[in-house]
Amino acid sequence: MVHRIIEWSLRNRFIVLVMAIALFAWGFFSVRKNPIDAIPDLSENQVIVFTEWMGRGPQLIEDQITYPLVTNLQGLPKIKYVRGTSMFGMSFIYIIFNDNVDIYWARERVLERLSTVSRTLPSGVTPQLGPDGTGVGHILWYTLDAPEMDLGEQRALQDWYVKFALQNVEGVSEIASFGGFQKQYQVTVDPNKLLYYRLSVAEVINAVRANNNESGGRKFEMSDIGYIIKTSGYLKSVAEIESIPVKTQNSIPVRVADVASVQMTGETRLGIFDQDGEGERVGGIVVMRYGENAAAVIDKVKAKMKEVAKGFPKGVKFDIVYDRGELIKESVDSIKRTLIEEMIVVSVVVIIFLFHWRSALSIIIQIPVTLAASFILLNAFGISSNIMSLTGIALAIGVIVDNGIIMSENAYKHLAERYAQWQEQQKGAKL
Repeated sequence: MVHRIIEWSLRNRFIVLVMAIALFAWGFFSVRKNPIDAIPDLSENQVIVFTEWMGRGPQLIEDQITYPLVTNLQGLPKIKYVRGTSMFGMSFIYIIFNDNVDIYWARERVLERLSTVSRTLPSGVTPQLGPDGTGVGHILWYTLDAPEMDLGEQRALQDWYVKFALQNVEGVSEIASFGGFQKQYQVTVDPNKLLYYRLSVAEVINAVRANNNESGGRKFEMSDIGYIIKTSGYLKSVAEIESIPVKTQNSIPVRVADVASVQMTGETRLGIFDQDGEGERVGGIVVMRYGENAAAVIDKVKAKMKEVAKGFPKGVKFDIVYDRGELIKESVDSIKRTLIEEMIVVSVVVIIFLFHWRSALSIIIQIPVTLAASFILLNAFGISSNIMSLTGIALAIGVIVDNGIIMSENAYKHLAERYAQWQEQQKGAKL
């Protein structure tokens, strides 16, 4: 079989040359299309279900949320196993699917099951899916350099301006904010005053919730003009919350200010983010969507940052803390330099040992053609250009040219032997 292929190739050199050029062109297109990353994504094919029920202990979260979700999600098709974690106020469910399952198909199956399981959960508890990213999807970390703004204002700028703008970038799954203070109104109830006025905490909560609503009315027409009646009751200040009546006793309203203290403050924090020992910072983490090109997404995010920075207050700017784009660039440049050096060394060695430039050229041509063809297979199997895949190609260069050298030496040896036999025959004919 091999002899026939070689014989056919020798007799149809033009066809073989055209096929090699076509293969190289296809491979070159695959190189441009192949996603580039610094590290390979070896994370499991998983979907995360996050449920929040603040103020409850881990045991209650385990009994009321984690256990019902885990037992109901175990029946999903094409899953390996389901893991659950309970902590104070939060529950995390990790559904691990088979490696050949499409991630978005898996998320659809989980959403279908959650639509039925949610009925058995406590009132007001709504499970939600985590971002469609992976464990190595954190491609960019940034902070806001705003020395003239307090941490609460920086966090508000991050949550209500920067986050929404960067989430629109193609390939970005989520912008996770960190640091600073999340502003909120806090109502601190005095239990002694509640006992004095014969009130409960639930009554205070219901009063505040009922007075923080917008109510709709009806539409009526007057003089051929339609009017829509509505009432806007959203709370806008501490004084408005303090004036909310909780209960009426002896025709005297008991307000929130009578049983509690109201203040504007930050949400309780479990930690801080300090940068280089120079103080606290507010920032965000850019999480890349599953299967995207990390290098391209980072470039798009940086371009969007330049647009977002135009709307910053005076003295505020971005400070990039972690940029995988630099790691990707350095890694790819290092591998490219290694590949070029190996190609040059192999070419020199082939020319020196064979001392026949046509044979050396036929061997050297194999290197770029084989490298380009390897990217066709990388795209076919969904493997990105990373340190491991490119290093494997670099290590395989010696194997790539090995067969060509052996075949060239073998052909050269047979031709030399036949040439020697021909010379002996010529000498014999002359004699």
